[in-house]
Amino acid sequence: MGKTSAGLLMYRRRKEALEVFLVHHGGPFWSKKDLGAWSIPKGEYRSDEDPLAAAKREFTEETGLQSGKEFIELTPIKQAGGKVVRAWAFEGDADPTAITSNSFSLEWPPRSGRQQTFPEVDRAAWFSIEEATQRILKGQVPLFGELQRLLSDRST
Repeated sequence: MGKTSAGLLMYRRRKEALEVFLVHHGGPFWSKKDLGAWSIPKGEYRSDEDPLAAAKREFTEETGLQSGKEFIELTPIKQAGGKVVRAWAFEGDADPTAITSNSFSLEWPPRSGRQQTFPEVDRAAWFSIEEATQRILKGQVPLFGELQRLLSDRST
């Protein structure tokens, strides 16, 4: 079975506009990338682990924030590399400048023998759906359309 990740898509409404909360990958590979380098907070989980529990854990590990209590399950998506992402949306609000992320170690520069520590997420931001579509990893774009449709269905 391929790799699977679980994540949370926090959203808020600002004056009739829908905004989503995204995180930017940390580390040297992503440091100079912006468009296509953002994601929902997510991470891999084991086959014996509850995916929603894993999504909540990853959200907290990557942002230092607590998730909501009511979730909207979204259709799983398959990213270009083959990873399947299960996602849930919830309404919330947070100050993106206040996030704290877990970290990882990496030999950097490559073949230097030196280990360096980097944050898994180096920043977060709120984006309109239009802007988020430009910034997020392309495989995750379908989450936005489904979220909009589901929220529209709920309001009618």
